[in-house]
Amino acid sequence: MVERENWSWTEIGVRCRWAYDRPVERYQTWGSDSARWEGFEFRPGDIVISTPSKAGTTWMQTLVGLLIFDGDDWPASIDDLSPWLDMLTRPIDQVRALLAAQTHRRFIKTHTPLDGLPLRNDVVYVVVGRDPREIAVSWHYHLLAMDWERLTALRDAVVGETSEDDDEPLPTDPADTFATFVRESEAMAPPPNLTNVCHHLETGWQRRDQRNVSMFHYSDMLADLPEEMLRLAQLLDIELTPARAEALAPLAGIDVMRRDVSMRVPGAGAGYWHDPVTFLRAGKPGEWRAIARPDDLAAYDELVTRLVPPDFAAWIHGGRAVASASRGQ
Repeated sequence: MVERENWSWTEIGVRCRWAYDRPVERYQTWGSDSARWEGFEFRPGDIVISTPSKAGTTWMQTLVGLLIFDGDDWPASIDDLSPWLDMLTRPIDQVRALLAAQTHRRFIKTHTPLDGLPLRNDVVYVVVGRDPREIAVSWHYHLLAMDWERLTALRDAVVGETSEDDDEPLPTDPADTFATFVRESEAMAPPPNLTNVCHHLETGWQRRDQRNVSMFHYSDMLADLPEEMLRLAQLLDIELTPARAEALAPLAGIDVMRRDVSMRVPGAGAGYWHDPVTFLRAGKPGEWRAIARPDDLAAYDELVTRLVPPDFAAWIHGGRAVASASRGQ
């Protein structure tokens, strides 16, 4: 399993008891801080969506929203309906006030693993995974799409400091980003990287038999979205028929989401992106095969073998169907 010293980032490893009955890890990066969960007032039935970056976060938020509102007639944008509580681009008091004012069932986004969150029996935790090789490619284009000047200004206004200028250019070759994703994993690189992605998903995998924790996979959602919506509805104790799942699933399609990016794309209203449509990039499964260099793929395979056991690796790379087939061998 993942060793703590191999996946730590700045301030990780600091044990904080806060108001909880167990120690929790603090996950702190340039743009987020899990300490913002301290003192958050939960309500029974709250839903926490915990994912590594680029693993299908917005897609899962959309599915949960479709179930809660029985369609896509939402009262606010996804940023206000399901804010990323840890992100340092809005004052925490503002985010908490936003959530406190909501009268519908709340669903909150985080990129913090479960070992960094308050865990309650009356809250539901949805963990979403994706093939880390696809995460690496998606992260490359995510970096290029962001308006870093605008994001930095928002972050500095909240934190109360001025970020140092970073003149290092963003990588233009996705193969370089893939190499960094793999090879900096053991050097405490910022997320996402292979080691912290595996660790994040492991915190869900270890708790997957708990009644209020469930794991979903990007590949399973691609293969049969209505079926995954039925699984999600069962977890959330929301009544959903197969026919209704078939009707709702198309509303989570990428083309539908692109029609109203102001409502569906996180940060669209705040100006995070050069063009919000680029956030909804339609990556192709397995495109990493034509991108990653052979030596980086070999390094990837070697590291995965060290980080996680075979059954968990099978799920990480392909979801329930692949994991089931692996067990049957």
